[in-house]
Amino acid sequence: MSEKSGYTPTNYRTIRSRLAGVVVVPSVVLLVMWAVFSSYTLFDGFYMRSVAAGVKGAAIPSVEALAGLQKERQQSLEVLGNVQGVDRGGLKRQHAVTDEAVRKMKAAFTEFSDSVPQDIDDRINALNTALDELPQQRARIDSGSANAQAVYDFYNSLLDSGVALLSRQARLVPDAEASQANVQAVTIFQASDWLSRGATIGSRGLLNGSFAAPERVEFARLIGAYHSSLDSSIPFALEQPRSQYDALRGSTEYRTLLDLEGRIITADAAVTDVQWRGVASPVHDNLVGLAVTQARNAADLGVDKADSRVAAVLIGSLIALLAVVVGIVLALRISNRLVSRALVTRLTSLREDTLRLAQERLPHIVARLRGGEQVDVHRDMPPLDYGNDEIGQVADAFNAAQYTAVAAAVKETQAREGVNRVFLDIAHRNQGLVHRQLKILDKLEREEEHPEQLDSLFQLDHLATRARRNAENLIILAGEQPGRQWRKPVRLSDVIRSAVAETEQYVRVRVNPVPDRALVGVAVADTIHLLAELVDNATAFSSPRSEVIVHSSAAPHGLVIEIEDHGLGLTQEERLQANAKLSNPPDFETMAFRGESRLGLFVVARLAARRGIKVELRDSPYGGTVALCVLPPAIVAPHNTAGDITETTQMPVRSFHDTYHGHTEDHPSFPVKVNPEVQEALNAGLNALVEPDMSAVAPVDEPTPAAPQAMDGKAPLPRRKKRQNLAPQLMQSSEEPSHAEPVTGERAAERTRDGLAAFQRGTRDARLSDDWRSEGAPSS
Repeated sequence: MSEKSGYTPTNYRTIRSRLAGVVVVPSVVLLVMWAVFSSYTLFDGFYMRSVAAGVKGAAIPSVEALAGLQKERQQSLEVLGNVQGVDRGGLKRQHAVTDEAVRKMKAAFTEFSDSVPQDIDDRINALNTALDELPQQRARIDSGSANAQAVYDFYNSLLDSGVALLSRQARLVPDAEASQANVQAVTIFQASDWLSRGATIGSRGLLNGSFAAPERVEFARLIGAYHSSLDSSIPFALEQPRSQYDALRGSTEYRTLLDLEGRIITADAAVTDVQWRGVASPVHDNLVGLAVTQARNAADLGVDKADSRVAAVLIGSLIALLAVVVGIVLALRISNRLVSRALVTRLTSLREDTLRLAQERLPHIVARLRGGEQVDVHRDMPPLDYGNDEIGQVADAFNAAQYTAVAAAVKETQAREGVNRVFLDIAHRNQGLVHRQLKILDKLEREEEHPEQLDSLFQLDHLATRARRNAENLIILAGEQPGRQWRKPVRLSDVIRSAVAETEQYVRVRVNPVPDRALVGVAVADTIHLLAELVDNATAFSSPRSEVIVHSSAAPHGLVIEIEDHGLGLTQEERLQANAKLSNPPDFETMAFRGESRLGLFVVARLAARRGIKVELRDSPYGGTVALCVLPPAIVAPHNTAGDITETTQMPVRSFHDTYHGHTEDHPSFPVKVNPEVQEALNAGLNALVEPDMSAVAPVDEPTPAAPQAMDGKAPLPRRKKRQNLAPQLMQSSEEPSHAEPVTGERAAERTRDGLAAFQRGTRDARLSDDWRSEGAPSS
C-alpha cells in the first residue's frame, strides 16, 4: 500500500504539527520582534557605555594636559618679561610635566579616535598639529628670542583648540544629564583659562608699571568672562564641584582676588605684581581642579547611566523573553489539549478501527466467503460511529467503502466459485474421456497382433497417460484431490517407475537402485504426480542426447530422491525464485495475474505442501540442475509392511523400439532398425523372460464384472488388467483354464530357465542374421 490516490504532498505533516504551526508562527514573529528590540536597546546601552568610557578616558588627560599648558604659558611669559625672582628651572620642570600630560592625552585620543565622528577626529588632528610646534616655541623662549605676544597667542591657540575638542567630546555622550555635566566641566575649565589669561595680562601690566588701553580692556573682558561663566555653570554643576566652588568663594584668596581685580581695573597704582600673582595662581589652580572633578564625575555619571541602561535592557529583555516563552508554552499546551481531545484521539481511534477492518475483519470475512459460509455484514462488520462532524463523515465514508468491499468480495467469490466449478467440470470431463480412451486402447492392445500397429497403440497409450496427468493438474490447480488413490502401501521402486512412465521422454531416464521401502497409499498418487512433473521438466530442459538420472536413498528423516539433468541449468535469480515458489506456493489467482505460463512448479509446490514433501532445486556439479525431494517419515510405510503390497500401479509396457533403445543401446542417439524376422525372434525370447516377472511386478486386484458406484455417484476409475498391455507375442493366454496345473516353486524355476534359454537363442539368431549386419548395427 505504498501508493495513494489523489494528491500526495511531499512535505506531509500531521494535524498536530499543522495546528501547532498556527500557534508557533505568531510566537516566532513575537520572538523576532523581541530579539530586534532587545538587540537595538542593548546595542544602544553598550554604545552609550562605550562612549561614556571613551569620553572619561580622554577628558581627564586632556584637562590635565591643557592645565599644564596654562601654567607653561604663564611661566614662559614671566621668563620673557624678566620678572624678578622667576625660577627658570621651574619652567623646565613644567615642560616635563606638560609633556607627560600631553603624551597621556595623545594615547587616549588614539584609543578614542577609532569610534569617534569625523569632526572630532579632525579637531584631534588639528590639536596634534599645533602641539608639534611646541618644541620650537620652547626653544625660542629658552634663547630669549621669542616675542611675548607671539608666545601668548601660540599658547592661547593651543588652549582654544583643546577647549573646542573637549566641548565637542562632551556632547557625544547619549545621556542628556551626563552630556550636560561634561559640557559644564568644559565651561569651568574655560573659565579657569580666562582667569589664567587675565592673570598673565595683569602681571605684565603691573610689571611695566602701567597698562595700555587695549590691555586694560582685555583684562576687564577676561575677568568679566570667567566670572560670568562660573556664575552660569556652577549652579548646574554636580554636587561635589558645586561644594568645592562654594568653599572657594568663601576663601581669603578668592575675596582678595576680587578686590585686586577691581583695583587693577580702576588703575589703582598700589597693587603690586607679587600681590596679584599671590592670589591669582591659587584661585586658578582651584578652578582647574574643580573642572577636573566635574569632568571625572560627569564621566562616571555617564558610565553609571550606561550600565543602568544596559542592566534595565537586559532585565526587560529577559522578562519579555520569559513572557513570550510562557505564552508560547501555554498556547501550545492549550492547542495540544484541544487537538488531542477534539481531533487526534478520535482520528487515532478511527485509524485503528479502519486498520483492524482492513487487516483483520475484511480478510476474515473474505476467507469465510471463499469457504462458502454465509456472512451477516451488520453483525460481523458493525459500522464506525464517530458523530456527525467532519470526522464522523470520514467514518461514514469508510463504512460505505467497507460495505462496497464486502459486496465486491461476495461477487468475486461467487464468480470464482462459478469459474472453479466450470474449471473442475472441464477437468473431470477430460479425465473421464482419458479413462475411456485408455480402456479402448487396452482393448485394442489385447486384440492387436501386428507389431507395428501395436507399437502405435503403445504410443497412443503413453500420450493418453500424459493427458490424464494434465487433467489431474487441472484438478490440483482447482484445489481438489485427483481421483487415483491407493489403499495399501506401494513400493518406492513402483512409485518411481510409474512417475517415469508418465513422462514423454521416459527412454532417457535412468533409475538407479531404489531402497526397499514403501509409501503409504494415500500419498502414492501425489508423490507419483510430483515426481512425474519434476522428471518431465528435467527431460524438457536438457539435451535430447543426455540422460536424466534418478537417485534415491534412505535418510534418518525419511527418503531422499534426486532427479539430475545435464541441461543448461538455472541462473541464481531463477533458482531462488523457483525455490521460493516451491517452499511457499502462491495462490493460483496470483500466478494467473502475473501471467505465469509454467505451471509445473506450481503443481509440484501444491503437492509438496499437501504431503509435507520438501523440494529444492540445486546446481548439479556436472552441469544442469538437481531436483532434491525429501519425503517425510509421515508418508513412509513401516518396514514390516513394505513387502505386503496388494495394490499398486502398473507401468505401461514399452514397445519393442522403446525397450531396445532404452536398454540395449543405453542412449537414444543410436537408432537401430530391425526386420520383422529378428523382431519375432526377440519377442519370442522376451515372452518367456518378461511374462513371469510382470506377474510379480504388477499384482493388481482383478476388477469385478460389475464395478461398484462411487459415493458421489460418479463412475469409479478404471483399473488395468494384469498383462493387458503386453504384445500378443508375449501373451500365451490372458486367462488360465480352471483345470490348469498350479505353479509350484519347481515349475517356476523351470519356466524361468526355459524363458532365458529362448531369449538367448533369439538374440543369437538376431546377431547372426545378415539383415541385422546390413542395417548397420554396431558390433559387440
